[in-house]
Amino acid sequence: MLTLYYSKGSSALAAHILLEETGAPYVAAEVSIPTGEHLASDFLRMNPKGRIPVLDTQGGVITENPAILEYIAAAHPSANLLPHSAFAQAQARSLCAYLCATVHVAFGHKNRGTRWADEASVIAHMQRKVPQNLATCASYLENHAFVGPMAIGAQYTFCDPYLFLVGRWMAACDLSLAPYPNLNGHHAEMRTRPATQVVLAAHGLD
Repeated sequence: MLTLYYSKGSSALAAHILLEETGAPYVAAEVSIPTGEHLASDFLRMNPKGRIPVLDTQGGVITENPAILEYIAAAHPSANLLPHSAFAQAQARSLCAYLCATVHVAFGHKNRGTRWADEASVIAHMQRKVPQNLATCASYLENHAFVGPMAIGAQYTFCDPYLFLVGRWMAACDLSLAPYPNLNGHHAEMRTRPATQVVLAAHGLD
């Protein structure tokens, strides 16, 4: 059985939703970032990066959202979460890579500025830049990356729960999805899915 280590409200939300979509049994083990549990010695032995999420599998530990999401899809073929063609699989990987390396990092400057700077004035400047950077990312996703009606076409795939996080990151910065009808529609569709609703409730989110 798979075990997902998550912190409520973190980017582990994407993997948690995808696991719920599979319908397969899994364990969700909370590791609270606000209380520093991700820096405890037991957790660091499993993931020396001290980051969430972590997926413990029969074959070993997997870290980083893009890898975890694709593994969940590949390990549960009956759930039909893996794109059918090689090109569509590459599209999904490309989208996940952008969300991980660009969009999530842009949002990370809001509360995690000390990863990149020590001076308070520099951190404050990075924080002021976050809404602009997220809006730029949303424009790219809206106009160039989104296929529709789901992220890369008609099929719900492993990148859809990750794309869902963009709306939450933007809302945390008082940005609306309304100017981005494709992203807004996707976000609304994701919220109607039972798996999303179950996991949002588990994380104490509305």
